[in-house]
Amino acid sequence: MTRLSKDDAAVEAAGTPDPVPDPAPRPGTAPPDDEFAFKVTRRPRPGRWLAVLLAAACTVWLTYTVVVNPHLHWDVIAEYQFDGVILEGLWVTVQLTLISMTAGIAIGLLIAVMQLSESPVLRLTASAYTWFFRGTPLLVQLIFWFNLALLFPVISIGIPFDGPKLVEWQTNAVITGFVAALLGLSINEGAYLAEIVRAGIQSVDPGQREAGASLGLSNRQILTRVVLPQAMRVIIPPFGNQFISMLKTTSLVSVIAGADLMTVSQHLYLANFEVIALLMVASLWYLALTTVASVAQHFIERRYSPGAAPLRRRVLTNLVPGRTGKGAVS
Repeated sequence: MTRLSKDDAAVEAAGTPDPVPDPAPRPGTAPPDDEFAFKVTRRPRPGRWLAVLLAAACTVWLTYTVVVNPHLHWDVIAEYQFDGVILEGLWVTVQLTLISMTAGIAIGLLIAVMQLSESPVLRLTASAYTWFFRGTPLLVQLIFWFNLALLFPVISIGIPFDGPKLVEWQTNAVITGFVAALLGLSINEGAYLAEIVRAGIQSVDPGQREAGASLGLSNRQILTRVVLPQAMRVIIPPFGNQFISMLKTTSLVSVIAGADLMTVSQHLYLANFEVIALLMVASLWYLALTTVASVAQHFIERRYSPGAAPLRRRVLTNLVPGRTGKGAVS
């Protein structure tokens, strides 16, 4: 008979040990397939389906009504869509928008800096400008500039207070419909852009200005190299909206015969009485312009979005001492 050792006897007396439980799953590992097996059932939303069906039905009905309407002459629309007169008016609309927005940006930036100035005279002047041109209708301003000759028949340059005049022009010869449209659109747009730029500048942390000042940057360098690049992410979205709005606002120039798209469309339908068809032609071109502007706005907003590499690199380059390169302080 085999004699058991003390250790073997102790193990035999204790019996079979309990199975060791499986270790707990580590964090981040997926549980077995048979654990937490449940099916997610979405709540029925009949209201949403009803709204979808109603919207689809209205869209189909409206499209069908417009397409088969015998009073909407699609052949006339196709004939005038790329007509030379229409394209000339379209080009005038693009010119008015680009020039007015460029001038409006310059005016808005100047007025915004004046509003943030420490001088109470500059602040009061800037506030009066924005108060007046935002408070009066743009249509009234356009008519005023077009009829400026009634107030000042002659435009002259010389010594003020009835002094000798060096150069004189007849106001009607200078303030044409196009020039009056540029004056009205630019000055009015500058008042709105000033508020947009001011809000963008004030959104930048004051510590950024202090960091620029600690590096010996001038106020102009701090504004152009540190503050404005960061303020662009706040300025760009409303600026894009203003640009798109300007494309459509140029249609008001038709009241002063500015030769824009709406003006030439009116001249055509007054001659051939195809009012709806010519309005459709103008609307399709406005839709095309605003679509292109919306796509451009989307990509510009992505470029200046928070944390975008070009913006972050440009600001850090201007704030790191000793860094030289494009846009850096040497």
